[in-house]
Amino acid sequence: MKGHGREEGKRVNFQISKSAPGPYGSAMFKPSDLFDLSQTSHAALFEGCEFAWEVLKKIKAYIEANVRPALHNRCEGRAFIGEKVFIGEGTLVEDGVMIKGPAIIGKNCQIRHNAYLREDVIIGDDCVVGNSCELKNSLLFDDCQVPHFNYVGDSVIGYQAHLGAGVKISNIKLDRTNVTVEVKGQPLDTGLRKFGALLGDHSEVGCNAVLNPGSILGRGSFIYPNVNWRGVLPANMIAKNKAAVDVVVKKPREK
Repeated sequence: MKGHGREEGKRVNFQISKSAPGPYGSAMFKPSDLFDLSQTSHAALFEGCEFAWEVLKKIKAYIEANVRPALHNRCEGRAFIGEKVFIGEGTLVEDGVMIKGPAIIGKNCQIRHNAYLREDVIIGDDCVVGNSCELKNSLLFDDCQVPHFNYVGDSVIGYQAHLGAGVKISNIKLDRTNVTVEVKGQPLDTGLRKFGALLGDHSEVGCNAVLNPGSILGRGSFIYPNVNWRGVLPANMIAKNKAAVDVVVKKPREK
C-alpha cells in the first residue's frame, strides 16, 4: 500500500493568473491537459469535450452503444456478473465480486475480492480494482490502480494513477447543487450535480485522503495521506498537511 509520493516539493496556493492566456487561463481543464488519450481504448468518449469533466455525461450512452457482452475472464470462487458486461482476456475476477453493469472491462485486470462495480463503469487494460472498492459512472485509463477500500464515483482516473488505501472520492455536494470549479477566483458551474474528481496521468493519492467534489489533479501530482483536498492541484505538485503531533509523557494508571 502506498502512502505518499516519491519526492517532496514546494507548497503552493494555486490560483489562475488573471493575465494568463485564453479564456480559462492556464487551467488544466482540457482532456489533453490531464490525459494521454492513447492510453485508453475509449478515447472517442472525449470527442467534442471542451472540458474533461464533460465526459462524465457521456459514459452511460457510450457503454450502451459499444458494449458487446462477453466474458473472457477467469473466476476464482463465485461472482455476480450482469448481462450487459464485457470482460477482456486475462482478467481475473475474484470471489464475492459484483459487477452490475453495464460495464466494459479490459484485458489482464484484477477485480479483487468483494469489489462492487455499479452501473456505467469502464476499466482499461492492466488495471486493479481491489478489495471492497466501489465504482460507478467512472472511466479508468490503462494500468491504473484502485486497490484497497476505495470509493470512485463520477470520476476519471488517468494512466498509471494510483489511489492509496482508504481514499474516497466524494461526488456530490451536501446541498445537492451543481459542482463548481474555480476559475480566476470565480466558480465555474460544471453543469453536473455529481462530479467526483479528474486524476491526471501518474498522479498519486495517499492513504485515507478525501477528494471533494470537482477535484482536479494534474499529471504527476501527489496528495499526501489524510489530506482533505478541494480544488485544482497543478501538475507535478504535492499537497500535504503538516498537522502538529503532540508527544506527552505517559502517566501511570491509578489502581
